[in-house]
Amino acid sequence: MPANISRRHVIAAGAAAAAMPLLSRRASAQAAWPSRQIRMICSYPAGGQTDLLARAFGEYISRQVGQTVVIENKAGASGSIGAAEVARAAPDGHTILCSISATYVMNRAMMKNPGYDMDKDLTLVSVIPGAGLLLVANPKLGVRTLADFVAHARSSGKVNFGTYSAGSAPHMTINELNKQYGLTIEPIHYRGEAPMWTGLAEGTLDVAMGSYTAAQSVLQSGRGTVFAVHSKKVAAIPEIKTLPEQGATSKFFTLSGFSGWALPKATPQPIVDRLSELCVAANDDAKVKEVLNTFVLEPAIGFKDSNALYQRELPGWMEAAQSLGLPPA
Repeated sequence: MPANISRRHVIAAGAAAAAMPLLSRRASAQAAWPSRQIRMICSYPAGGQTDLLARAFGEYISRQVGQTVVIENKAGASGSIGAAEVARAAPDGHTILCSISATYVMNRAMMKNPGYDMDKDLTLVSVIPGAGLLLVANPKLGVRTLADFVAHARSSGKVNFGTYSAGSAPHMTINELNKQYGLTIEPIHYRGEAPMWTGLAEGTLDVAMGSYTAAQSVLQSGRGTVFAVHSKKVAAIPEIKTLPEQGATSKFFTLSGFSGWALPKATPQPIVDRLSELCVAANDDAKVKEVLNTFVLEPAIGFKDSNALYQRELPGWMEAAQSLGLPPA
């Protein structure tokens, strides 16, 4: 051995050689993806926010990778039907889940057997942090702030509050407000936002809570008054304060939820990283921007930030869900 080649150099060279097969496999996995048509399974119905996000991002991804991205709506059971199908798919990046935090987080608390285990069966790739949900009152109540609403609830003795499903963010909001202020707000559960807002417009409900876009039907007609937003300000109505800004103290009111994409758990990391990069790059696409703006959503974030958000919000969502006292279905 030449004198100028040290034992340390030999060891380093050996380690580098040993690493080559792994690096080669990773590079090969990334280079080969996608090798055929991609299925993006949207676990909610066509025409809604999740579906429109899937289609806008799917079109962008298709153009970038040169393969068709087919959107398949597999709705039902709070997104668990679609999630379970993706969890069973081959971990090769050709089957992608597009869903929301109810699917990724809440189902573990609300269902005995959702058909998948988020931690064992799926890898979160990229998410879009949730927008602030609006609390909207029937104008007849004269409510313009959280303090107004609490005072009205106390003086009237009975107030109802619409939600778009049992176990949803509005349902948890009612529970947390009842606990903090000693109220007896009654939740009225609907099957989706549209019928809930119809209930408010018709005067069946005192208050309802949901997305900015869906609430426009009652706001523009003057049949609803926004008095708070759940966790973060909405850019279109910056004058409306959040629940924490108005004195609500529950940790739940700091959580925003999210929409986003996941792959089967054993998918090679280079494919996960590539899909994450594509989702983030899609933020600059005109059609994607249009959908994000329509629903007042933030841009998609990458793999590391997405999983950090998931881990940060998971305990709060689970605590709020369990405090409802609902037995898993």
